[in-house]
Amino acid sequence: MEVETKIKFKLQGKSIIEEASINKKGNKILIQGSNYEVNQLPWDVPISGTIYGTLLNYKGALEAMGDELNHSPYQSPPKAPILYIKPVNTMTSFNTPIPLPTDIPELEVGAALGIVIGRPATNVKEDQAFNYIAGYTIVNDISIPHRSVYRPAITEKARDGFCPIGPWIVEKGAHINPDNLTIKVFVNEVLRQENTTANLIRPVSKLLQDITEFMTLYPGDTVLVGIPENPPFVRDGDRIRIEIEQIGNLENTVVHEKNVALGVSI
Repeated sequence: MEVETKIKFKLQGKSIIEEASINKKGNKILIQGSNYEVNQLPWDVPISGTIYGTLLNYKGALEAMGDELNHSPYQSPPKAPILYIKPVNTMTSFNTPIPLPTDIPELEVGAALGIVIGRPATNVKEDQAFNYIAGYTIVNDISIPHRSVYRPAITEKARDGFCPIGPWIVEKGAHINPDNLTIKVFVNEVLRQENTTANLIRPVSKLLQDITEFMTLYPGDTVLVGIPENPPFVRDGDRIRIEIEQIGNLENTVVHEKNVALGVSI
């Protein structure tokens, strides 16, 4: 018997969060007795809080830095989560264009599992962390390619439309283990990246414990568990699809910024 997966979502032009269920592949939605394809609905951003990204939380991403972390300016590998914020101007939804700046030839895809917080979380213990999770979503943490992780990459990560999210939040359930989900990135239907959250340095519960030791997370805040190593680069016209096992698919197209206005292609 197929396990029903419940979701929460928001449609463009609507002010309320609604509920529905999806099939196992995450490509069909059952809403009030009617089935829809993902591409049929005008999805809006499903979260309401702050997005916190985490750098170098995949084993491969940390290893890719090599001996560089033992020299200036880093001096040593990180001993705590390296966090950054994706501000509200970056947030955009399923199927909206990702603007490619005029002076930039390509962008870096950042396929990430988003942990959506369900209630205020301060000094959360690792064995209680899942009690603070409302659900999971998909985030494409787009960046202008850069190497350094020493200072916040605001110019590279905080551009308008650089954070597609959604299309929905999958409610937390016993059948979903966020520490063992396959992530795939397709560009123009070609598989360009595959990894799993089993490769996280800090699993979800440990990550939430370490973050809430020094700050409070609030309902609607979303923590990105990290971006796997070797992210694909994309150019004008490329169609990106991020698939996360049991969560669904997030699709967007890169469009030169001169052809984007108010979040839509012109």
